[in-house]
Amino acid sequence: RVVAVSTPSAVDSQQEDARTLVNRLWSYCELLRHSGVSTLDYVEQLTYLLFLKMVQERKNWRLNSLRIDDGGYDWASLVHLSGDALADRYRAILAGLSTKPGMIGAIFKGAQSKIQEPAVLEKLVKDLINKHSWNLTGVDVKGDAYEGLLQRGAEDRKTGAGQYFTPRPIIDAMVECMQPEPSDTIIDPACGTGGFLIAAANHINRHFGQSMTDDEHRRLRNQGITGVELVPETARLALMNMLLHDVGLPNG
Repeated sequence: RVVAVSTPSAVDSQQEDARTLVNRLWSYCELLRHSGVSTLDYVEQLTYLLFLKMVQERKNWRLNSLRIDDGGYDWASLVHLSGDALADRYRAILAGLSTKPGMIGAIFKGAQSKIQEPAVLEKLVKDLINKHSWNLTGVDVKGDAYEGLLQRGAEDRKTGAGQYFTPRPIIDAMVECMQPEPSDTIIDPACGTGGFLIAAANHINRHFGQSMTDDEHRRLRNQGITGVELVPETARLALMNMLLHDVGLPNG
């Protein structure tokens, strides 16, 4: 079997895209930092909003595997509001999604808005996040962005957040060496934001996707991949990341 290996130029381009994305998001975090929100909290708040926006973008896709029964608790219900009405709706969305079954309920379980100033929330929603198409970046937003923001936060405060992530080129190289197949059961006992799990799923789809049976596709998405993560904020990001890469069931 021919194994696809990323060329140095492709890897360099991905790393540059990731740095550009992190720099953009870090500028958004400046708003939250000056509002008294802590490092881990502002990263988490930003990823809630990014996830809602990315799900909204996919609603318009012709082939959309991420169909979420959100009950109207979505990005579209935020973008036309302002002030206290916007802040109230954001809190209602977090509370409403936390009651949903499946991975969506797990992602938003216990989620709370830490953004106290409605003007800050409005700027994030309307002026910053809503102006970009986040699904089209070519970068693993939920993984690269979160990990990059944690690293920037640690550098900024001269202290770590207690979390260390395997660089994506190393993940890709290890998955290419292991060459997982559709019949394999893939487990990561310390999965972080799900980088290894997603790389394994992508490898299987890339090499076997055209020849896999419907049962194999269902197994890959729903049973063949499992991750364990003890840090709740990071586990939340792993769930978001896997859903955005078509791994897992959003509503069940």
